[in-house]
Amino acid sequence: MWRFMQGVGGRENMKGCGAKTLVRMAARRVAWGMTLFLLTALTMLAFAANSILNRMAVWDAGMDPLAFAVIRVAAGAVVLAALVWRRVGRLPDYAPSRRWKGVASLGLYMVGFSLAYLTLDAGIGALILFGGVQITMFAASVMARESVPPLRWLGAVVAMAGLVYLLWPRGAVSVDAGGAVLMAGAALGWGIYSILGRGAADALEGTAANFGLLLPVMVLPALVAEWALSPVAQALAVTSGAVTSGLGYALWYRVLPQMAGATAAIAQLSVPVIAVAAGAVLLGEPVTRELIVAAALVLGGIGISTFAGRRG
Repeated sequence: MWRFMQGVGGRENMKGCGAKTLVRMAARRVAWGMTLFLLTALTMLAFAANSILNRMAVWDAGMDPLAFAVIRVAAGAVVLAALVWRRVGRLPDYAPSRRWKGVASLGLYMVGFSLAYLTLDAGIGALILFGGVQITMFAASVMARESVPPLRWLGAVVAMAGLVYLLWPRGAVSVDAGGAVLMAGAALGWGIYSILGRGAADALEGTAANFGLLLPVMVLPALVAEWALSPVAQALAVTSGAVTSGLGYALWYRVLPQMAGATAAIAQLSVPVIAVAAGAVLLGEPVTRELIVAAALVLGGIGISTFAGRRG
């Protein structure tokens, strides 16, 4: 109990504390741990919901995927700007000269993600996305001549093997190649965006500014999109942008500083699993043996890489 409570008040503050005080401090620590767990779980649900909402809008509601991407960006930009305004009393710092790389990579993710769900199941898309992000960030480390631990090499190979297994042609049950390429492009964009955001002084403001700067860039997709939208389709797109993207990212940046890096990375392994389960329950998507094996390999590879990074 003594060592456990040092994380709350320090050794000096423990001297002279009675049993009741120790119990109250322990209870507060446990309560905060449970709160952090619940907020993290809610954030992972929001991330996984983006795949489900996109799939529902494109397949069930017949929405043009480019229209979905445009509305998602617009709703996210509004919500994120409002959150920054509420926190610091001003709009985000929209400085294109410093943010064009982030805007470009975010746009690649948004467009590729939405178009991919014309042909991919929600769970398969999430699996390709997260596996691709892992491989992108690994490749960036190698290209930057960083010291890469052997375990991280192993993790990248295992994750790649899982994606190859998932995408290997199997007749009628093959994953659509076009959709896989589009989601791989989305993974490349999100991986680059994550790398660029590592050193951000204010991740929430940076993301809000990138969403806002991306909005006028989405004019071109908006011009070629089909805008005959049902109310359901519009609601799905707005929810994805405002709630599961805007509020989801804001919540993630709220809990992230309270977590160890390895814990944060491991938590994100749950997103493809949630997407697969939700896709099966809500959309009737099949959960095949191949998908389970591929998911185990991809998530296992990411887990190995995370463990390697933690040891480093």
